[in-house]
Amino acid sequence: MTVTDNGTFGVLTDEAIERSRLRNGVPERIPHAPHNYEVTWDGVRHFAQAYGDDNPLWCDPSYGPTTRWGGLIAPPNFHYTMGEDAAPRPDAETKALFRGDPFAGLGSYQAIMQFEWWRPLRLGDRLHCLRAQVGVVPKTSRFGGRSAHVTRAFIYDNQNGEPCVIRRGTWVNAERSASKKRKKEHLEQVPYTAEELAEIDAAYEAEARRGSEPRYFEDVRIGEALPVRVKGPLVATDVVVWHVGWGMQLTPNGAFGHAYKVRKKAPGLYPPNALNIPDTVQRLHWEPERARELGIPTSYDYGAMRETWLTHLITDWIGDDGWLWKLSVQHRAFNYMGDTTWVKGQVVDKRHVDGRNEVHIELRCENQRGVVTSPASAVVLLPTRDAAVVLPDPPADSRDGILRHEMEQVEREG
Repeated sequence: MTVTDNGTFGVLTDEAIERSRLRNGVPERIPHAPHNYEVTWDGVRHFAQAYGDDNPLWCDPSYGPTTRWGGLIAPPNFHYTMGEDAAPRPDAETKALFRGDPFAGLGSYQAIMQFEWWRPLRLGDRLHCLRAQVGVVPKTSRFGGRSAHVTRAFIYDNQNGEPCVIRRGTWVNAERSASKKRKKEHLEQVPYTAEELAEIDAAYEAEARRGSEPRYFEDVRIGEALPVRVKGPLVATDVVVWHVGWGMQLTPNGAFGHAYKVRKKAPGLYPPNALNIPDTVQRLHWEPERARELGIPTSYDYGAMRETWLTHLITDWIGDDGWLWKLSVQHRAFNYMGDTTWVKGQVVDKRHVDGRNEVHIELRCENQRGVVTSPASAVVLLPTRDAAVVLPDPPADSRDGILRHEMEQVEREG
């Protein structure tokens, strides 16, 4: 929606929701080049280290050949950094459909991210990504005012046309005016004591991974707790290092003249700072003043960071021979600068389904105040003493077929 005379900019209207729904199922161009065109040792290592993971399965090319994978593979979330645009060149009608943002002026917050992984990413792989909106649901947001929950599917296949992973995300688009009118969240942060920091360091010291020792399905017990992981206390440097591995995502990599060329095309991505200098909208993640301008007490992390923290816990637990198949994460609260996140999990079920040995896990990211910022659930596949894990099949053999499946699923769910 653009600015109009009737003052609807920044206001969620029925017209905006219907306009957005017209985009459902239509492939949408990805405007920026990926951070990584190809799976490389350096790219994978930088990404893993950006969330605190030094698993040799993705960090040591001499280790991978000793595993069932026969070589180095990338950690599950590495696809975030990849994906050449797979959308067809838009015709005039499609260009008109995507012209302007129906929810311009609203705040946008990541709420849910779901994943399914079907095959590993190996050295030399290249990915294409088909991005399409698959659902728009109006709701009343906890941020105040009306909101629209927009779900997009990101479908990735490799250079051989083999589907590898789908990422399905939901973003809450909420009225900023209502957000500012709500009672501001009170955030009280106090310096850490030496004892508290020692407890965090002890958790880092105790980190261990299953590695080459198989975790067999027969040995897993319902109610079993996964070893706790800690991430924090979060500082701005962590966000800087994160961007080294993850890229920038919303605004493309590049500074000075390169950023100017991007800004010419999309000035809205570079609102001025206190010195009237255009700067990326993403700066609220490391610039507390910008966060406070938007009614948020201080800077905070990215949801994708917490998603990698959860996969770190899972992949360390399942070992080299296990497979993370599904992960669903809800982002319910901010993880602020200075916060420490304890990543916890528990086995809640185990099933034999269509030849798969599934273990179902409930997980959560919980801060030092006892607030669960991101509850999650996962399904992993484990070997038995008689058989290795067989990788799961995607719902269709092509990205277009998977997109049709996604649309049908949204229709079934109403």
